[in-house]
Amino acid sequence: MKLLTFISCGLAYAAIFSLNAQDNLAQSIERGKELYMESCVTCHLANGQGLKGTFPPLAKSDFLVKYPEKSIHSIKFGMNGKVVVNGVTYNNAMPPSGFADDEIADVMNYIRNSFGNKNTQMVTEKMVAAVKEK
Repeated sequence: MKLLTFISCGLAYAAIFSLNAQDNLAQSIERGKELYMESCVTCHLANGQGLKGTFPPLAKSDFLVKYPEKSIHSIKFGMNGKVVVNGVTYNNAMPPSGFADDEIADVMNYIRNSFGNKNTQMVTEKMVAAVKEK
């Protein structure tokens, strides 16, 4: 009986932890959406499609999936030079966002879960802080 109680408590804790993590991700996505609409929408557009040949898409972006650290780096420190997104080469400059690490995490969570993208692995402030300028 004690084993059954222990297992039941463990499952309840896991369920609560999972719901809390989902809630945290949802809140981060909402904050990220606000930041995106203030700063990123000008180039990447409201639908995340970007402008082919000029500003890469975030919608269904293979780059976001393959290179999350590079994506964080580009938001944090800006980007110059060639980048290939969804098979199309872009060669433009992106200025640093000026966002704090927690804000970058929120924007990353928004773009990785919007525009046809789905990624439930939450980007955290700690992950962003670990990305250093090269």
